[in-house]
Amino acid sequence: MNEKKIVVGVDGSDESDAALRWAIEEARLRGATVEAVHAWGYPPTAVGPGFIAMIDAELIETLHQAAEEVIDRALTEAAGEAGDVKVVRATPEGPAAAALLEAAEGAELLVVGSRGHGGFAGLLLGSVSQQCAHHAPCPVVIIRRSEGTEAPARRTSI
Repeated sequence: MNEKKIVVGVDGSDESDAALRWAIEEARLRGATVEAVHAWGYPPTAVGPGFIAMIDAELIETLHQAAEEVIDRALTEAAGEAGDVKVVRATPEGPAAAALLEAAEGAELLVVGSRGHGGFAGLLLGSVSQQCAHHAPCPVVIIRRSEGTEAPARRTSI
């Protein structure tokens, strides 16, 4: 029997923290496990011709550890809300949208914040949430926080 799973993108932003809390509550209602995903990648200056030699085991470990710390902080803040909900973590290397889409294979839901820590903070919908909405193999819930509120402003299911 396949275990029910809700995948949530975690990047340390207010929106992703709200998405994690929402996913935990939804998992409680559905009897599902939450998979918190934070993808990591190489800095833009570390890839390309002439720069590939800069990527070594120490850099890879540093980047992976930074990703683990992002999830640690988010899960620590949401720990009181998790209660009896099983939460697992994943820190794959690669673009965030691709990692979330892969993790969402077989999931009941994919939950993301409307905007993350990328540039252009004023965008209504972030590029990762937009890619997930268009390409996910399961329903997508996009969580947006209103200014000065703790709870998500609305739920949008696509």
